[in-house]
Amino acid sequence: MLTILGFAMIATFLVLIMMKKMSPIAALVLIPALFCVFVGKGAKLGDYVIEGVTSLAPTAAMLMFAIVYFGVMIDVGLFDPVVRGILKFAKADPMRIVVGTAILAAIVSLDGDGSTTFMITVSAMYPLYKRLKMSLVVMTGVAAMANGVMNTLPWGGPTARAATALKLDASDIFVPMIPALAVGLLGVFVLSYVLGMRERKRLGVLTLGEVLVEEKVEETETVLVGAGSGKSGIGKAAVSTGGSGSGTDAEDDEAGDAERFQVLDPDRPTLRPKLYWFNALLTVALLTCMIMEWLPIPVLFLLGAALALTVNFPHIPDQKARLAAHADNVLNVSGMVFAAAVFTGVLQGTGMVDHMARWMVDVIPDGMGPHMALVTGVLSLPLTYFMSNDGFYFGVLPVLAEAGAAHGVTPLEMARASLVGQPLHMSSPLVPAVYVLVGMAKVEFGDHTRFVVKWAALTCLVILGAGILFGII
Repeated sequence: MLTILGFAMIATFLVLIMMKKMSPIAALVLIPALFCVFVGKGAKLGDYVIEGVTSLAPTAAMLMFAIVYFGVMIDVGLFDPVVRGILKFAKADPMRIVVGTAILAAIVSLDGDGSTTFMITVSAMYPLYKRLKMSLVVMTGVAAMANGVMNTLPWGGPTARAATALKLDASDIFVPMIPALAVGLLGVFVLSYVLGMRERKRLGVLTLGEVLVEEKVEETETVLVGAGSGKSGIGKAAVSTGGSGSGTDAEDDEAGDAERFQVLDPDRPTLRPKLYWFNALLTVALLTCMIMEWLPIPVLFLLGAALALTVNFPHIPDQKARLAAHADNVLNVSGMVFAAAVFTGVLQGTGMVDHMARWMVDVIPDGMGPHMALVTGVLSLPLTYFMSNDGFYFGVLPVLAEAGAAHGVTPLEMARASLVGQPLHMSSPLVPAVYVLVGMAKVEFGDHTRFVVKWAALTCLVILGAGILFGII
């Protein structure tokens, strides 16, 4: 019964938010509360919620201060050169912009933290998508998939969990998986190219000069993260290729346009060009400390945000203004995390997760025993989507590994196969980072889910296929 109710609760949540019948926060709170009563454990709802909030409180604190920190870094101009570099590559071409999104998300994902990746990627790319009227769900989908592949890095979380659960060395799991993961990342780049070509066909290719003209006739609007109207409409843009001139004058004009077209206001009063290298070194030091695990991540961002505010804005009114500017993002994301704590608290507290995991293991036919690595890879898609990484790697993987060992499948193969589902996992409603992504991109979670699930699942299957082809899984 708990198995059926668990799947029913998740299905109800997904259907309601994708049909936009409820907001994600309301659905994350009300649906599990209702199912908790159905299970007959309504009296313990308070305990489950407190346990869920307690477990996710550090994550919420990390997100709150990380948003403030990177918001300040955006305000002071730390990422302006990144935006200019991507713009020079993109040249107002939708295809190049989508590919650039995937590349940027993959590079920034090297820090191992999804929330950081999404904050930096959206900060750099959102103004481009908004100005060119591109589909914002393409941006969130491509960023989530690229980050999902890179999330398998040993310091990213899943690999470390698999190693801990099966008592293996993380490098023994990850290093042989590199070829398959590289194929998966290449698949994301190819997919971003296809999606970009679709956007180019819909919008056409504009020159930067045309975008500048369009920008002048529109109402003046400063595009900053945490500000703006947030409309993600897919409007029609004026389609023009502007001819095919090939002279040096045309090239010089285009280069000049690239320099003049600033997606972040170059004259905003919050810029601190004299402190650029301080802010860059502070960010590098912060990410280094995060990777080396010298301090808990929430503590690092708390200290980093306080230091960034104090140095860049020494006057208290200016500090208050910066905090107020990013309060909307902070409230939305932290509120979503605490609402998700209700969902996970009920799912785990009532035992639904355990029953769902055991049912999934029990339905595996005995004849599939010698192919348990393949089975684990396939199961990692739905299981890591419907439950947390902790639940999957510490609750389900050991059971699957034991079943595989009985048929001669090594724990290393099982551990590698368990990483396959991460590109889909990063868009799970149980992953706090995804709310940073959709919140900052001003995209409805249901719209993101409808768009990304099929493509993320395809990416997972590409990784699984490559792993089998290379003899890794």
